[in-house]
Amino acid sequence: MEGNSICNRAAVVFLISFRQLCLVTVSLPLCALLICFVTAYIFQQDDIHETHCRVYNVIPSISAITGISPQRYLWRTCIAFHIGPRVIIASVYKIHYRYLLSKLYSEPNATANRLLNLCYWLNMLEIGALCGVTYVSNRENYPAHEKIFITFMIGSLSYMLVTLKVFKMVKPTMTESERRSYFMKKVLFGTSICSTAGLLVFFLKHRLLCHEMAFSWFSLCEYIIACANMAFHFTVVMDFPTENLVVVQGSSSVPLPLNSVDSEQKVK
Repeated sequence: MEGNSICNRAAVVFLISFRQLCLVTVSLPLCALLICFVTAYIFQQDDIHETHCRVYNVIPSISAITGISPQRYLWRTCIAFHIGPRVIIASVYKIHYRYLLSKLYSEPNATANRLLNLCYWLNMLEIGALCGVTYVSNRENYPAHEKIFITFMIGSLSYMLVTLKVFKMVKPTMTESERRSYFMKKVLFGTSICSTAGLLVFFLKHRLLCHEMAFSWFSLCEYIIACANMAFHFTVVMDFPTENLVVVQGSSSVPLPLNSVDSEQKVK
């Protein structure tokens, strides 16, 4: 009733399905990566297979296919459109988790709040590192690109791990959909860990020993990590299946209660 009375005093300026926003957000880098891979593999094989060892290679790295022209422009444009919604999603998760936490504890829990903040800032670190690794090309500045990529990997894996901890903490009793989401997150985190181990092994074999095909295996692990990362963030559609993102004009003194009723019902 409170939510409905507030909406009566406010005008809805903009409304979009949060699920659709998340689908578009995840689809942007995925589609761009596929287009970059296909076009670079067909038309620019000499450019994408060049390595310092000059050994046989069949699978180019993500940096190779997104660092050449004109693919770099498509990749950078898609990432630019991708970043804004990612920040919104991270903020929504933070507010959502804090709301669930407030229902579990009658008094503020310092440890839980620190964990929530850590989860949020690790997500921000991952987003920032994604920007860096996108716009600082390995062809333009390899040392900086390498360091930012390492930061991205550490931030991404740490965020996944902390998210699993937070998810279990704020939802001790899960619905069927939440259990599926939690299971998918665990599987994708395990996939990322295993692929990261493989990536490190094959990178050392390529960099130090110049083994033939080592860079191809490194690149394969890199693609698996990228897909697992995107799929992990894609689970947001399971966590927020019916919610809407709403911009309202009106009273701001009393905020709309989070998760009280479905957004569409509020508007009606």
